Amino acid sequence: MRNSFFFKQIDNSALIVFRMMFGLLLFLEAVGAIFTGWVRLAMIEPTFTFSFIGFEWLQPLPGLGMYFYYLLMGVFGFMVMIGYRYRLSMVMFTLMWTVVYLMQKSFYNNHYYFLILLCGIMIFLPANRAYSLDAKRKPEIRSESMPAWCKWIVVLQVWIVYTFASVAKLYPDWLDGTVAAEFMLRREDYPIIGAWLQQTWVHYVIIYFGILYDLLVVPLLLYKRTRLWAFFLSIFFHIFNSIVFQIGIFPYLSLAFTLFFFEPKTIAGIFLKSKKVYSENIQKIPQHAGIIKFLFISYLCVQLLLPLRHWAIPGDVLWTEEGHRMSWRMMLRTKKGFIKYKVVNKETGEINFINPVDSLTAKQMAALPNKPDFIWQYAQRLKKQYQEKALDVAVYAIGKVSVNNRSFTPLIDPEVDLAAEDWSAWCHHPWILPKPVDKE
Repeated sequence: MRNSFFFKQIDNSALIVFRMMFGLLLFLEAVGAIFTGWVRLAMIEPTFTFSFIGFEWLQPLPGLGMYFYYLLMGVFGFMVMIGYRYRLSMVMFTLMWTVVYLMQKSFYNNHYYFLILLCGIMIFLPANRAYSLDAKRKPEIRSESMPAWCKWIVVLQVWIVYTFASVAKLYPDWLDGTVAAEFMLRREDYPIIGAWLQQTWVHYVIIYFGILYDLLVVPLLLYKRTRLWAFFLSIFFHIFNSIVFQIGIFPYLSLAFTLFFFEPKTIAGIFLKSKKVYSENIQKIPQHAGIIKFLFISYLCVQLLLPLRHWAIPGDVLWTEEGHRMSWRMMLRTKKGFIKYKVVNKETGEINFINPVDSLTAKQMAALPNKPDFIWQYAQRLKKQYQEKALDVAVYAIGKVSVNNRSFTPLIDPEVDLAAEDWSAWCHHPWILPKPVDKE
């Protein structure tokens, strides 16, 4: 790519305003997790958390530790908003958020992963060069401009998320309304809109408007003639999602992204009335321009390839879950199931049946039967507990799963000793049984 694409200087109004909104949302996300009870449910109540495999050593702080942890994250979010020690604050929030993301999967959400990526990007953007305490403390860093790549890394990341989210919905159970009907049934008791959400025509509007919106919103925002219409559609789309699906800060973060599509004069006129709009047409080629271009392109390549990895793994990802996370496969299916474990003493042949409900929270128990990595991790946990008693055991999982309200079917081979199995993030595990064939 040419240097003119990367290093042409453009006005930084969008980035400056976005930093303020982003910092505010980080603050609200961290503090809100405390006051809504999320920290208690996800971090305090469980006796242990299902961490990402390989990070089992990451467990919540004891006592009130996680409340202080989230309060500190809120402080760093506020510091990002006001632009105080911006780089340090952004690094610290990113690290702390990544830790809690890796620490528990029971409340997994693609939006939490997206926040890691966005925080990582923001570390490297000069978002504190104006309207910040850093710029007040150090006037020499003040600037009305930024390199063009700072805009395009955000725009392209957003485009990747929306595009993969749209394409992932192109499968029968989504297109025929099965999934939407199931999601809306869970919201039947919503005041005013609950009954309305049960209408079949509403389901089809949600289905196809969602697909088209995700696929087209970024191109429509880039095109000047359709930009304003796309913005109004975005307001409707994200406010609807916020009310109906209650997905935290993500709808408002998505609206904040639209700043990068509008003219600097418009943004400055609304939010930064005293700011001079940068209009010079120059390039500033930094000393390490080649490294910046390499990292920019490499990062985008990873983001394009990672969501495709499930195609290299045998089996239907909607069934096996292998390659599901970090792939923008958002709200695509419903899953429910039940499970118990058979523990066999290899020396004596004694058999014990373990019901996980005795040691898990309701949220953990809802996830365990449906997700092979959870099932494997719990088997490994049982193996370790028996090893501490100097007992060598085999552990078998016995259960069934229903996808999109179909009949319950075994997900895990009950004849395989999961305690003796290894886990790989990139390969299919043969103890995951094949997806059942639908009867015509």
